[in-house]
Amino acid sequence: MQPLNHILRHIATTGIVGNAEVEVSGIATDSRRVASRGCFIAVRGTLTDGHDYIHQAIVGGATAVICETLPEALQGSVTYVTVADTAAACGHIAAAYYGFPSKGMRVVGVTGTNGKTTTATLLYKLFEKLGHYTGLISTVDNRIHDRISPSTHTTPDPITLQALLREMADAGCTHVFMEVSSHAIHQHRINGIHFTGGIFTNITHDHLDYHKTFEEYIRVKKCFFDDLSKNAFALTNADDRRGMVMLQNTQAQRVTYSLKAPALIKGKVLENNLSGLVMTVGSHEAHFRLIGIFNAYNLLAVYGAATLLGEDELEVLAVMSGLTGAEGRFETISSTTGQILGIVDYAHTPDALLNVLATINKLRNTGGRLITIVGCGGDRDRSKRPIMAEAACEHSDQTILTTDNPRSEDPEAILDEMETGLDAVHKRRSLRITDRKEAIKTACILAQPGDIILVAGKGHEKYQEVKGVKHHFDDCEELKKAFELLNK
Repeated sequence: MQPLNHILRHIATTGIVGNAEVEVSGIATDSRRVASRGCFIAVRGTLTDGHDYIHQAIVGGATAVICETLPEALQGSVTYVTVADTAAACGHIAAAYYGFPSKGMRVVGVTGTNGKTTTATLLYKLFEKLGHYTGLISTVDNRIHDRISPSTHTTPDPITLQALLREMADAGCTHVFMEVSSHAIHQHRINGIHFTGGIFTNITHDHLDYHKTFEEYIRVKKCFFDDLSKNAFALTNADDRRGMVMLQNTQAQRVTYSLKAPALIKGKVLENNLSGLVMTVGSHEAHFRLIGIFNAYNLLAVYGAATLLGEDELEVLAVMSGLTGAEGRFETISSTTGQILGIVDYAHTPDALLNVLATINKLRNTGGRLITIVGCGGDRDRSKRPIMAEAACEHSDQTILTTDNPRSEDPEAILDEMETGLDAVHKRRSLRITDRKEAIKTACILAQPGDIILVAGKGHEKYQEVKGVKHHFDDCEELKKAFELLNK
């Protein structure tokens, strides 16, 4: 139990009706999760407005309500607090309720279109091996030292996020690495977090279903760096066209990394093959197990963040040389005979798909073909569908268009939109197989020794969402089954 005025002390209120010293047992933005003597925060969301559920929250036991506008009928036993923006206030309220857990740890946020999961995961693995108790908040999973729990969002809601940070602090974590999505920045989910540093990976075509314009998407990403304190660091990719834009208004220490442009943290790729990368990082040379130029950037970001956090350069590189990437990110699976290579990757944007295709085409043996399986998610940015199909066909010998997560949309309609990006030549080199499992099996049947099969779009996901229902589906699992069938 905590006094209401104690958890409100870091936000500006516009009015209070009732007893501000009332003690509350918890906080919630979902009226169904309000505990007896709890505090309900009425947040206006994209689909629902929490103000419509104030009465339900009170019936459920709320003795305090934080809202933007007071309901018409007030309950005498309830304290009402008004603020200008409940979404913006929620993170600060949650941070206060959980005792500002981020202030006792070094929290680094990773934002960008691609590379967030790999960069955050590599940092987690690195700092664990360096002997630190470390937390991870990512698209794939959340980790508190060696305890792993599944993830439901790239960046959780502010109450869940602060509760998770409290767990990490109580477990003795000294460092936390977290993905910061553009949705989370725009919806103020990260408010109340004291960031030690921020990392920008890159920015490309994505989430325009939500942000509407690319300019707005860039602006939202930039807000994360604008809000960093002067004691934090802002580490950006100088080779990205918008990399320096992220630093324009930040108070934080500005640090750049690159493979091409002048930068404080400079890298150069010496070798890039299926056994990994050989690079110079600053004045040092190192071998890494990760593959591809896109991973060279991720590795530079990890190295830069680690050294900015005070770790020894040589020790960092020694540990990094043995690290593997995140699940479902350029994950390789060989056929039972070892003659066909399968690659599962989360690439679900045009740029990410092009990066993976370019990497494979640079590394594959002459004579071997590339067969790409690709789909596009439903209820998401429709404009990228023809671009994804065109990219796959342009850079593959054979393409199979299939479902991803159709969600509430008709899978056939999604494939129709993807096919609008194909000319006559590309159509002849593509197949359309709606069932993703059958698409993977077909690719394996078509493959010959020396070929590579890329299964793109879902990566680590263990489900396929159709008409609002999530069914178990794992690209790695299906690829392994299909390879096994080839020998029967």
